[in-house]
Amino acid sequence: MKTAGFSLLEMLVALTVLGFILVGLAQGMHFGLLAWSTETRLSAGNTDLETVDTTLRQLIEGAAPGDDLDPAPFIGSRERLGCITALPDLAGPTLHRRIQAIIMVDAHHRLVLRWRPYVHATPLKPLPAPTDNVLLNNVAQLHIAYWQPGGGWLDAWRSSDLPALVRVHVAFVSGDPRRWPDIVAATRLDRP
Repeated sequence: MKTAGFSLLEMLVALTVLGFILVGLAQGMHFGLLAWSTETRLSAGNTDLETVDTTLRQLIEGAAPGDDLDPAPFIGSRERLGCITALPDLAGPTLHRRIQAIIMVDAHHRLVLRWRPYVHATPLKPLPAPTDNVLLNNVAQLHIAYWQPGGGWLDAWRSSDLPALVRVHVAFVSGDPRRWPDIVAATRLDRP
């Protein structure tokens, strides 16, 4: 007569398989939590980095191209970049608010946007003092490069035209765990 149910051997095999599955799930959970905490620790402040990334891109992409009478007011070195551009706005570009901007690292290891309103004509009164906006702290230095078609990446830009691309590398001070990929932005594509 046949009885319904499982044999002891079948029960042991089922419990062993279930044990392996639970061990695998526990290891997967442990790995996932470890990866999550590592990512959170390393990306602490990444919202600041995203804001700075957007701001720098808007400044570079909004650089004034100049015209036949006035060359592009764009001067760049390895450590700083100066241009006439649109005042960055995270809600969207505000092209009617032109500024004279300089992007640099100051003596206090801060990435700074130094700007003042752009006056196209001869000013009747002294220009206001520039405003410094700190974009990022703990920055050791900037490495800026300028792409010239046919010439490659250059460490300085003093041409009467805009560079095709600008690459910005931010190096953080020693001990700062943040890492940031280079920003590569195209200058104004609607040149006359």
